[in-house]
Amino acid sequence: MSVVMFLVVTPLELSQGIGFSSEKKIRDFAFTKYKISPKFYGGNYNGKKQRLRSVSSIFADTKNPESSQKLPIVSTSTGDALVSSEQLVYDVILKQVALAQEQQRSSRVLLDVRPDVISPNPTPLLKEAYERCGEVCAEYAKTFYLGTLLMTPERRKAIWAIYVWCRRTDELVDGPNASHITPSALDRWEAKLEDLFAGRPYDMLDATLSDTVTRFPVDIQPFKDMIDGMRMDLRKSRYKNFDELYLYCYCVAGTVGLMSVPVMGIAPESEATTESVYNAALALGIANQLTNILRDVGEDARRGRIYLPLDELEQGGITEDDIFAGRVTDKWRSFMKKQIKRARLFFEEAEKGITQLSQASRWPVLAALFLYRQILDEIEANDYNNFTKRAYVGKGKKLLSLPVAYGRSLIKPTSKRFKV
Repeated sequence: MSVVMFLVVTPLELSQGIGFSSEKKIRDFAFTKYKISPKFYGGNYNGKKQRLRSVSSIFADTKNPESSQKLPIVSTSTGDALVSSEQLVYDVILKQVALAQEQQRSSRVLLDVRPDVISPNPTPLLKEAYERCGEVCAEYAKTFYLGTLLMTPERRKAIWAIYVWCRRTDELVDGPNASHITPSALDRWEAKLEDLFAGRPYDMLDATLSDTVTRFPVDIQPFKDMIDGMRMDLRKSRYKNFDELYLYCYCVAGTVGLMSVPVMGIAPESEATTESVYNAALALGIANQLTNILRDVGEDARRGRIYLPLDELEQGGITEDDIFAGRVTDKWRSFMKKQIKRARLFFEEAEKGITQLSQASRWPVLAALFLYRQILDEIEANDYNNFTKRAYVGKGKKLLSLPVAYGRSLIKPTSKRFKV
């Protein structure tokens, strides 16, 4: 499953026997890796519960699509609540926000300038490496690349560097040599990541990202989590419920949003909280990946994979055999309508946050959102046959979307406090 450009194992998996035999070990794992405070266990997470409420409304009960009830926290047979995927991801957002706010304070005190007005003089080799990143972006993400040209030079180069690292990471498990990739190879890739964040890049493409993270408040955790998403692809081909799938979508796509916000920048006139903008960026990544999944059901099935919540398939009366046989039935259409509705809700949450980005960054991100959201329309136009028909947005529709996105990008951020 490809990474969308614009974590790991779930508690449920841990409780079912992959190296963690008790609740205490599960909790120790979550506390050590994600620095989750013990007070968040047992459902008592106070302030977080309030902040997450509107995002949680996206996770509607599949038996009652109109419901806005929050998914329950994953529990063991003892009835004690454990931390959900949503909470794990939210903790990463809080760390990212803290880093951004710290750099903002340092900039005001020490430099009194913003990253987009600093004019460094890169070495010829580094400049050439950035140009190569731009070429890769132009080749594989044409629309997005055109949008980056509207950004300031520093932001543009940084986004190219992030895009190339994400693409190289994705190709480890989805590229021509994917069949030879082992967990050890991903471990080595993560070690290289840590080196480049420490200022020891392995090659010149890595050097562009190493340079980028010194200029913008980009945290290493989303990058590590993306690698964890690749690990999931190596060992996992089914997802029991949406909580598991949500975590996967975060790893392989939501992380891109968290990586990009520090570079995109928030509009100076925006009164939105940094946290709400990061939440919206996360929502865009989740929406894009859910759209990928719905578009590629047939292609994934031919590879023996099902990236759909198994419990929701069962509730809809759909079996794995139905998917592998590509049966487009009324039950399938009903199931797909609910999945498409969920993806659109994520897109709606994302669009609210995009309007808070710096003006030069809004257009490419809005264009990406509008274009990707149209894939859902095409699935509907194909009568929900995503087994043998690939939902494809034609060039004409794409071109019509660009001026709409550009016009939308000119609207100033709302003066009201934006919350997700």
